[in-house]
This record gives sequence, C-alpha cells and structure tokens, in this order.
Amino acid sequence: MNSKIMESCRQAFKSPFLILLAVPGLITLFIFNYLPMYGVLLAFKDFDYSKGIWGSSWVGLKNFEYFLTSSQLFVVIRNTLLLNVAFIVSQTIAALTIAVLLNEIRIKWFARLSQSVIFLPYFMSWIVVGMITQSMLGGQNPTVNEWLIQLGLSEVNWYFEALLWPWILSVIKVWHGAGYFAIIYLAAITSIPEDLYEAARIDGASRFQAVRKITLPLLIPTISILTLLLIGRIFNGDFAMIYAIVGDNSLLFPTTDVIDTYVYRSMRVLNDFGMSSAVGLFQSVMGLVLVLAVNSFVRRVSKESALF
Repeated sequence: MNSKIMESCRQAFKSPFLILLAVPGLITLFIFNYLPMYGVLLAFKDFDYSKGIWGSSWVGLKNFEYFLTSSQLFVVIRNTLLLNVAFIVSQTIAALTIAVLLNEIRIKWFARLSQSVIFLPYFMSWIVVGMITQSMLGGQNPTVNEWLIQLGLSEVNWYFEALLWPWILSVIKVWHGAGYFAIIYLAAITSIPEDLYEAARIDGASRFQAVRKITLPLLIPTISILTLLLIGRIFNGDFAMIYAIVGDNSLLFPTTDVIDTYVYRSMRVLNDFGMSSAVGLFQSVMGLVLVLAVNSFVRRVSKESALF
C-alpha cells in the first residue's frame, strides 16, 4: 500500500497539470483543517471575549483540571471507549456482510436498487433519526411495545433501562452508517482480479469458499486502514447522534454519557471555552496515541495493511 502511494506521488510530480488539480483541495484543507489549529491555544488560556485569544491570559494546565479531576471522568471515558468499540466492530461486520452479499447479486438493476436503499439512511440527519427512535421507543404507547404485546411478551420502559442503550445505539449506528462503509468495501471487492475467482471455480470452490479464501483475505488492508481511521476518533463520542437520541435523560447517563455530551452540559453551566478546548485537545492527543500504537502493531503483522 505504501509503495503504491509513493509511486502515485512520483507520477504526480512529473506532471504539473496533476499538481494544479490538487491545488484547490490543498487550499481548502489548509483553510478549514490547519488554519483553525491556532485555536488550540484556548486550552491553555483564560479566554476573555473582549481580549480575544491572543490577549487572554495564560493559565497553563488549569483548564485540564476540571475534566481530569471530575468524579465522572472514569464513567464518561469508559462509555466513550466502549460505545465506539461497539460501533466499530458492529459496523465493520455489517458492512462487510452487506458488501459481500451485494457483490453476489447478479441482477444489475436489483443490485443498484439495493445499494441505494442501504445507503439512504446515511443521508438522514440525526435529528430525524432521534424523532424516529422516540416514536418507536418513547411516548405513551411505543411502537416496539405494541409489537412485543402482539408477540405475547411484556412491555419495556426503554427510556428507563440504561443497560439496553449500548445495544440500541449500536443497532442505530449500524442502520445509519453500515451502508456507507459497505460501498467502500464493495469498491475494494470489485478491484479484485476476476481471474482468482475463475481459478477457484475451476478447482470446485463454492461461493462461500471463494469469499472466505479470496475476498476476505484481500480486503484485510482496506479493513485495517478504515479501522485505524476510526480508532483515531475513538475518544470522540458521536455527540450529534447521542444527544439527538438520548438528550438530557439522566437515567441513561450511566451507559450513554460520553466525553462530548458531558462537556456540552458543563459548557452550558460554566460557559468556559478554555475547558472545552482542553478536553478537545485531550481527545485528539489520546486518539493520535492509539492510532500510532495500533498502526505499529499492524505493521509488525502485515506492512501492507498499515496506514503508514
């Protein structure tokens, strides 16, 4: 993988027109990703609106104290890590399954229709998803409870049972995002030479055997890179998703309160931009450390599967 990237870079520098094509993207990347990084200074300052970032006084590591000495520190970090691990594992398994199944469909119009239907939830706002979840699990007569009654099962007070919500959020995350990752894996599958499958069929391999012996092993580099990119944000809770669905329901905080929602509630009370910036810097640094550690492990196992 790294050799291919280096070869692509060498080819690009040989053609000035390819470099010109990259200029708008590089400018956009600099403006929206690198230029705002000076805001990291807020994590070490007592921010004053009238003085601005540069004029505000330095406070060293004081902004980190509120979060790192909080009684809820262990709970929110645990929830953030466990939920993200559940999301990564469930989405990866679901996306791989969907991609393999889509690749096996031989009717082209049905394959395109299936891709569109599976991909559609990814474009839905989390606000809309939260409203759907509320109608299914909340209110006086939740739709899911009506189904349970019809099956002869007892009702469940969904918004009172904290232990159920890691599972519920994982299902929602898979429904919302698995289609997106499935398209990426499907694109990787289509790049696998057809000769390999032809040889497998000649040797008498079934479709399942071809998937197990050819498709999945050749997808390992793609799986590794996508997983490493997701691990980079493992300390960042999906604020939009969790707040839109759970909101300020304190009964569910023991299993759903993540770093981002905790900081948001603290911001509403303290109105302290320095503290929120310190937490954001903490999340980014921890994510970087995890990516470097996991990437180092992956390189020892398979250099082709490593991110760098």
